[in-house]
Amino acid sequence: MTAIDDAHDSVQQDRYDDGAGLRAERRLFDGDTGRFPLPLRQVLVRLLRGPYLDGSAEPKVWQLVLDRRADISAFVAELFLRLSLDTERKIALLVPVDVEAPHTTTIVPRKPLRREETLIALRLRLLLDRHAGTGTDAVISRAGAREILEEHRQPGAVDDKRLEELTDASLARLLALKLILPTELDDEYRVSGALALALPFETIDEIPAYIAAIDRSAGDTLLDADTEEEL
Repeated sequence: MTAIDDAHDSVQQDRYDDGAGLRAERRLFDGDTGRFPLPLRQVLVRLLRGPYLDGSAEPKVWQLVLDRRADISAFVAELFLRLSLDTERKIALLVPVDVEAPHTTTIVPRKPLRREETLIALRLRLLLDRHAGTGTDAVISRAGAREILEEHRQPGAVDDKRLEELTDASLARLLALKLILPTELDDEYRVSGALALALPFETIDEIPAYIAAIDRSAGDTLLDADTEEEL
């Protein structure tokens, strides 16, 4: 063996030792074979738990997502998920992908929004776009949500008590999904930027036609709440 070979073997051993040492430093529990550092693992768990990460509220976490987006995307792709980023609104979430293969299900449950929840969400999606670039938050009050549902009452529906119940239930569901966020006022909510990713449209001009189609349908919509947490 030549001196060059000895030097090469020494370098390779040093690299192996460095790698083993790094893995040992990152070992968080017995049998841990993970290769990601703790902060990145924490971000992955939060993305998987959902419904999304708000980079405006947590700039350091947002920067980590941007810095390691390739690693995150590669990891979640193994689970049939796609990392979706809105860099303008600083929102990150995981979206299930469609896989045409038998016995394949995504890790994030897809529970459809009910008709009333969808109607409110779509109107808020329009509101969100109208506020884009204005520097002001899009907000909705409980009274405003009730007016939306009253406007889209199904033919023959006259039960005001039921309307109140649907309003409260719909707002509670959208709050649980963090598509709307509480404010200092009890009956006023801020529209989350995540709504733009949860309800993607090529153009907002498509939304009124979508709402009209819901009004023509007596059943629930098939719109998926991909960001939903287990309720």
